[in-house]
Parts: sequence; structure tokens; C-alpha cells
Amino acid sequence: MDDSSNKAGSCCQVGDRSTSDVVVRLRTKDGRDEWLYCHSHILTEQSKYFADRLSEKWPTCQILDSRNCVEVFCLESTFDYHVNLLRLLYVITDIPTDDLWNDVRTVLGILRVAFDLECKNIISACVNYLEAVPWEEDEEEEILKVIPHMGSEVEPILARLQPVNSSLIRQIFLSALRVATLSPFSNINDLKPSAQEQLEYMLVEDDDAPLLMADAEIKLEVNECVKSLLKTFNSLIEIVLDPVHSDGKERNMQVLVFCLTDLAWMCRILKRLETMKELVSNWIDASNKIVKVVEQASVASEIIDTRVGIIEVLAKVLEAIKHGSVILPTSKRLHMVKVWLPFVRTTKSLIDSLANNGADDPKLKIDSDVWELLESAFVSIILALPSGEQAEIITEWLQNQHVIRYPDLTEAFEVWCYRSKVAKRRLSLVGDNPGTTGTSFQPSA
Repeated sequence: MDDSSNKAGSCCQVGDRSTSDVVVRLRTKDGRDEWLYCHSHILTEQSKYFADRLSEKWPTCQILDSRNCVEVFCLESTFDYHVNLLRLLYVITDIPTDDLWNDVRTVLGILRVAFDLECKNIISACVNYLEAVPWEEDEEEEILKVIPHMGSEVEPILARLQPVNSSLIRQIFLSALRVATLSPFSNINDLKPSAQEQLEYMLVEDDDAPLLMADAEIKLEVNECVKSLLKTFNSLIEIVLDPVHSDGKERNMQVLVFCLTDLAWMCRILKRLETMKELVSNWIDASNKIVKVVEQASVASEIIDTRVGIIEVLAKVLEAIKHGSVILPTSKRLHMVKVWLPFVRTTKSLIDSLANNGADDPKLKIDSDVWELLESAFVSIILALPSGEQAEIITEWLQNQHVIRYPDLTEAFEVWCYRSKVAKRRLSLVGDNPGTTGTSFQPSA
């Protein structure tokens, strides 16, 4: 725009009837009809749409009030944006664009109109604003509905929403992993919950595919973090059980609870990566000591916090064994049942008792799904043991039914009864098969 045009623009205003040579007639299908007295040199220089409408290419331009008239039909919802845009055409070259806007939704509305009316300067100003300012969640959703249909001119607005290349995702994941597995003594532990939550979100498959597909390198890094967590956990158990460190026992128990929380989170990560073996093996080896730590706890809050933390991890460990994600010999599976079945039974009874007595501690509210998972896991693991070991466990369970009914091993009891009753007949039939000797199949004592 030359100097004379700038001067003309600066002394003209929308609605200045004395100098106007064109009427923009805004109309809606609901009957709204407003005349805006404008100036053709402003409209044609700032809008290709108006330049075409007021040119000889558009012979149907009407005459209204001795002026050229351009009718613009719009929706009721965009009417005010059309009016605002016409006013902006008069000042877009005189006022810094930073001073034109004050909220995302208004600018987005004006941008839609500017796109329809082909106002290049207005579009550029809107894009610069929307690309630079923060958005609320609902504004972001609205932007995603509108912007992708406007072409390359507005693409900078969507820069913050574009997919990131895989190498950057890996860098973020590995950096967050180190934060998520920091020692409980770290001075940035307030960042850990967020890091843990986002790492889990990156791996989950919901409406979208996981953000990261774990390869050998990722699994190796995760396993190194697991080893570090387990080392800290095992050291704490030894310290708590060592009478030499009795003076700091309360603090050590608190740190142990933090470690259990980290391990429960890590179990969810390892489950998604299908790499639970090391954690499960470590848990089995440490089982007796873990239970002993709880038995030695003297403060009520320590007992509850520690038991709840253990239950959260134990549920994931038993789930992995139940589904065969981690293959263990009979002796270790039997050991898990003998150590942890009484522990779970006692913990459930204790928590139920406290809840029934009016205790309203959120820590007591273990999700019912966790208890159901534990019960189901015990049944599955027991039924995979030799029948003699099954009989011992079921006998002990039946003898305790007058005390507590959890976990319910009825299914294991029924399956054991059926298998035991038909065992000789079934195995004799197998023994009659060609190439099979009956002595190869002997029921457990």
C-alpha cells in the first residue's frame, strides 16, 4: 500500500457515510440485515474477495443508496466476526498486530472469516497470534476442527501438535525413566509421579497406538532401572531387619513404602514390555524377609502402609505367574503360595476390620479388583501344583473357614475333588494308549 492509500485508510472508518462509496450488506437466513458503510479502496486492497466483487468481473454488483453494494451472507454465529473483520481492514496496516487480539476464540473466529474473504494480512496476523499464545484444552479442540481445512498458509499454528520423530521420543522416554526411578532420597522426587504417569501413558494402547514401541535397547534401559530399584529395596530390607539400625527404623520403613510404590509402578511398565522375570525372581527370593519386615513393625501406621504397598506389588507378581508370563519350577510356585496366602489372608482381615470400625484412611481402600486378582491368581497357581500339595493347601484353607473366608478357594477345592476322584480311571485310559506305559502316570500321594 502506498503513502496516499495509508493516509486515506487512516482517515476513513467503517460507518463513515459521508466518505463511503460502498455498502457491505451482512445478512443471515434468520433475517438479520445490517448495512456497513465502507470504502472500496480499503476493501479491495485488503480482501481479494471484495476486490473480485467490486471488479468488472462481477457484473451483478448492486446499487444501494447511490453506492455499490456487496451482499455477504453468513451464519448468525459468525456475524460479529464479520463486523470485526471489516473494522480490522481499516487498521491492520496502522496498528501493531500484537495489539489487535486478546483471546484465542475471537481470533479463531476472525481467521475463519478472513479465510473466506481472502484477507491475506488479517490471516497472517491471526496465524502469528495463534501460533505464539497458549491454548486452553477446548480452544485446542476447536483449532483442530478449523485449521486443517485452511491449507499451508495456516500450518504454523499446528506446529506444536505435529508428531515428533522417534529419536526424540526415545530421548524423552529414557530421560523420564531415570527421573521416575530416582532414589527416594532425591531432591526432585516431586517430579517422579508425573514422570511415572507419562511413561505409562506413552506405552499404553488406547484409542491411539503406543507412542513408543519398546525395542531391545529400551528394554535393556528399563531392566537396568529395575536392577537399581531392586538393589535399593533389598538393601532397605536388610537395614530394617538389622538390629544395629533400630534407631532409624521408622524412617527406613517410610522409605521402604516409597520403594514399594515405585515397584508397583514398575510392574505395570514391565507388564507392558513383557519383561517381569527379574522382578518376580527377586520378589520370590526376598519373600520371607519381606514378610518378616512386616512382622517386626511395631507402629500401626507402619504395618498398614507396608502391607498395602506389598499387596500392590504382590498382585502384579502373582498375575505374571498365573498367566505364565514368568515360568517357575514347582518348588518356587509352592513357596509363593505358602508364604503369601497367609499374608494376604491376614492383611485382608486386618483392613476389613479397621474399615468396619470406622477407620476412614484412604490407604485402606485397596481396589476390589486387586483382591479379586489375588484370589484368582492363587486359585490358578494352586491348581497347577501337584495334587498332593494342592490337598495340603486346601485342607489348611478349610480348617480356617470359621475364621476368614478370603481368599475363596472353592474353585480349587472343586477341581481337586474332581481330578482326584477320576484320576485312576483317566490315567489308566492314558496308559492303555499304544506307546504309553501306565507306570509313567502316577497320582501324587
